[in-house]
Order: sequence, then C-alpha cells, then structure tokens
Amino acid sequence: MTYCVGIIMREGFVMASDSRSNASHDEVNVCQKMHTIVDPGQCVYTLLTSGNLSCSQSILTLLRRDFDQGKGLASASSMYDAARIVGDQVRSVADMDQPALNKDNFRFNVHLLLAGQIRGQPHDLYLIYPQGNPLRATDDAPFLQIGESKYGRPILDRGVCYASTSLEDAARYALISLDSTMRSNVAVGPPLDLLVYARDELRITHQRRFMDKDPDLLAIQSQWEQSLRKAVQELPRIRFDQPGTRS
Repeated sequence: MTYCVGIIMREGFVMASDSRSNASHDEVNVCQKMHTIVDPGQCVYTLLTSGNLSCSQSILTLLRRDFDQGKGLASASSMYDAARIVGDQVRSVADMDQPALNKDNFRFNVHLLLAGQIRGQPHDLYLIYPQGNPLRATDDAPFLQIGESKYGRPILDRGVCYASTSLEDAARYALISLDSTMRSNVAVGPPLDLLVYARDELRITHQRRFMDKDPDLLAIQSQWEQSLRKAVQELPRIRFDQPGTRS
C-alpha cells in the first residue's frame, strides 16, 4: 500500500509521498515513489506513483528515455498535453504487460499524480488513472490523492484553499495528512518525500526526505497531536437533555 498527495495553490504546488512497498503479504520494502523530470528554465515535472511497482518503473523509464531524446514530455506545450503523454505511456505499458499479468491473476493497477509547469504556461496538477485518462485538480478541489487516501483526506478538506493557502502551510498539511495515514494504516510508512514548487520557478529548489526519526518530523507530529487534544478540550461543552424534559 502507499499514500501520495498533491496540493495545488495559486502560489505553486506541493507533492508528498511515503516510501512503503508491499511485494507480498510478508515482504515490505522501501521504494521511492516521487520522481522528477526537469529541464531547468524550461519545464518541471513531478510524478508520484502507486500500484504495481514493476509497471510504474517501466512507465517512468520510458518517460525519461523519451524526455532525454527530446520527445514525450520534452515536447509538451501544456500540462494537459503532458498528462496525455503520461497516459499514453501508461496504456503502452499496459498493452505490453497486462496479458502476462492477467494470466497469473494479477491486475494492472498503476495510478500517477503529475504536477509541473512548462515555460509560459500555468502550473497544474493531474491524476492519471490505470486506463490512461487524466483528471485535473481545480480551484474547488485543489488536491489529489492516490493509494490509501481516506485517513489523510479530512485535514485537507478542512484546511486547504487554492486562493489563500500558502506553500508553507500546504507543506504542513501534506505532512500532517501523511502522518494521519501512517497512524491509522501500517501499510503506509517512512521515509517521507516532500517537494515544494513555487510558481514560475521552473527548477526544483525545495525537496526533502524525512526519515523515521527525523527531529523536524517528530516535532511536527508531537505538536500536531498536542494541538488536537488542546483544541478538543476547548470546544464548547456538550449540553444534554435533563431527565424528563424530552417530549
């Protein structure tokens, strides 16, 4: 299992992912799920992956090969075109591998988050499904998730706003969302990868990996937990009906 989240705001975007990979029920590995493809000053792409690891590795290998040859993502004129290029590569790998997977009762299951910006174009965030079709994040729904998403969603629903959330706050929301998921699901775990991109920067300058005992991560986890408990204690008292007063 895995959990990845992308958040887009007017100022830029934030991408975050865990690094836990399950090859089987009793084999748990660490595998980086955040990948960047960059031509400084021209284009920046960040991809997060969940699902079948071997298939996602094939997709990324083919995307990088084409990019290095000036094709694929290197030739995209908009982020929508880039999302379609990634989707085409997803379908290409599915065509290659799905018959063999089906033969042994495995399902082709790869989801990707793509965020980035091309010179002269706005930054954007997309979810690419296993069928290759893209879904775009919007002002009203400024975050997208893949993997084990339900535990980390409530904090995003309540806190993230496209127009007013700062990049720094969005990074905090992403880490809290990951922390909430790890607390509720042991199949999601560190190291955690975090990337913050400022609009029109066209290069990656803020990226970090948090290991399990990272002091900054531990401080965030501890203060968030204490703040939650304090906030609950400060909520209005619950009023109960007195015996005999209900109709």
